[in-house]
Parts: sequence; C-alpha cells; structure tokens
Amino acid sequence: MHIVIMGCGRVGSTLAHILEDKGHTVAIIDQSPEAFRRLRGGFKGRRITGFGFDRDVLVEAGIEQASAFVAVSSGDNSNIISARVARETFGVENVVARIYDPRRAEVYQRLGIPTVATVRWTADQMIRRLLPEGVSSLWRDPTGEVVLAEVQTDPKWIGAKVSALEEAAKTRVAYLSRMGEALVPTGDTVIQDGDVVHVMAPSGDLARINDAVSQRPDQKVE
Repeated sequence: MHIVIMGCGRVGSTLAHILEDKGHTVAIIDQSPEAFRRLRGGFKGRRITGFGFDRDVLVEAGIEQASAFVAVSSGDNSNIISARVARETFGVENVVARIYDPRRAEVYQRLGIPTVATVRWTADQMIRRLLPEGVSSLWRDPTGEVVLAEVQTDPKWIGAKVSALEEAAKTRVAYLSRMGEALVPTGDTVIQDGDVVHVMAPSGDLARINDAVSQRPDQKVE
C-alpha cells in the first residue's frame, strides 16, 4: 500500500520506518524541513515540505494513489482538517487522526474520522497500571454504547471453561491475552493461569460483568 503521513515528529517518523519495513511505500509531510532529520538515512519514501491540508501538497505526496492517510502533527485542528480533506476530497477511506483533546476526539469520531486521543490513552494506560483491579476500557464505538474491556477475574476461574464464565457473566468473551499473544476462544477453551480476559459488551453492563467475574465460579451471581 501507499500511505501518506502528516507530521514528521517522533510518532510520524516511527510510523514511517515501521510501514516501510513492512514493504509499504510512504510519503511524509511536514511544514518544517528540519523535521525530516528524524528519518533514518536509508529512508526511501518521499519527503514533502508543506501543510497536510494543502491539496497540492497532498497530491505531491501521492494521496490520489494512497490506501491510507495518517495525521499525527502537533496540532489538533491541522490533523482533523487534513484528515477530512483526505477522506472527503480524495476519497481515502482508511484515515486516522491524532487528537490531544479527548472531548474533540469524541466529536470527530461521530463525524466518521477515527481518532487516537493521546492524552486520554496515556492516562488510561497509567490508571491500568496503578489500579489494575476492576474493568479497564480498551475501546469504545463512536456512540459510546459498546465497549471492549479487560476484566479482572477471580483466580478460582483458572481451569474453568470460557463458556462457564460467559454464562455466569451473561456476556461474550472477545479474546484472551495468553503469554503475550491474543487468543480467540471457543466455549471449550479452558482459562489458564495468567490469562487476561477481554469482553465485548454494552457499556452499561460493565459493572455487573465485573461483579460476576470477580467472584468464584461456585458463588451465586445476581
């Protein structure tokens, strides 16, 4: 694929290197020529000086052939404007923008622009490490109604089948994290020591689900 990146900061340059290593062609845009110094000497992609929401700049970057567009500059407004130009003017379907203000992120998600709200994401990751108990929301759909969440299970669930946990919690286990890898379970999959359980559920059900899985399998779940 050809991928256009706006912003050659630490995130943009890292993405450019990773994508190129995976065999994709990359064009990276930044308003400062000095920013391209972050790119390694062997980088083969295009370096375009300019603004990512400038149509001529985007055309020079190959946006008309691009399969994806990423906006990771330091400005929320620039990221969103350029993402909308890429999608609405050039028809790029796979578009994502970095947003520092999580309140704006929710608005733009509803407009159909996938966003990564870095401040909120970082805070959530910190909270997960400081307060590991309970439910940790990993993803929400744009409406906020459906959540992918990590739940903390009672150790007594080790050795039980996933189907038993699903029945007790009245929910669906989306996947397990096992020894650093993701595993999509069947009902007969047995929960092992160290497994991290992730559920997909309505956001309003998370408290109930957490109460259920934090109890021993032989306890009655209300």
